Amino acid sequence: MSPAQSAETPDVAQPPKRSHREVLDASDISRALTRIAHEILERNKGADGIAFVGIAARGDDLARRLSAEIERIEGTSVPVGALDITFYRDDIGMRAEAPEVHETRIDFDINGRVVILVDDVLFTGRTIRSAMDALVDLGRPSAIRLAVLVDRGHRELPIRADFVGKNVPTRVDEDVRVAIREVDGEDAVLLEQAVTAITEEESA
Repeated sequence: MSPAQSAETPDVAQPPKRSHREVLDASDISRALTRIAHEILERNKGADGIAFVGIAARGDDLARRLSAEIERIEGTSVPVGALDITFYRDDIGMRAEAPEVHETRIDFDINGRVVILVDDVLFTGRTIRSAMDALVDLGRPSAIRLAVLVDRGHRELPIRADFVGKNVPTRVDEDVRVAIREVDGEDAVLLEQAVTAITEEESA
């Protein structure tokens, strides 16, 4: 291609580069889940009458880990379910991309139980509101509590987590990405932000 031709070729917009900072590694995540399991047992005075329901995806895998941790500590098996909230979201039909639909699998009666909702990241609170709407369509728990691995702030609804692995202060334009080995092959929590560095030539 000649220089003239290349000059006429329109530039293809590139996505902004993003930097990554690890805020939790595998051992941090393991310790956080162990601590949350102990806090749940202390608040509930044991494992009787509780159940975990994880928000798909990743919240359900974290729920299974919490259940296994409680069984290790207490010797009691706690049921675990997975909840899909796709069609309960308040932005359904407003997003350009097609929603990713998962499967709801709750093969136990939630009526009268203390249900611990589990998610990876708590942000605006809208996901949790959708999850509660979906949950109460399935029954009437005696209480719903919330456990999250990361609380990044910026709430838009009056929702608060009962059990938090780590509070991570963020800016709205940053992203918190949770990787777990069941889905991603590794355990990590990364804080991502756009790189806006300007060279000396560009700033001149």
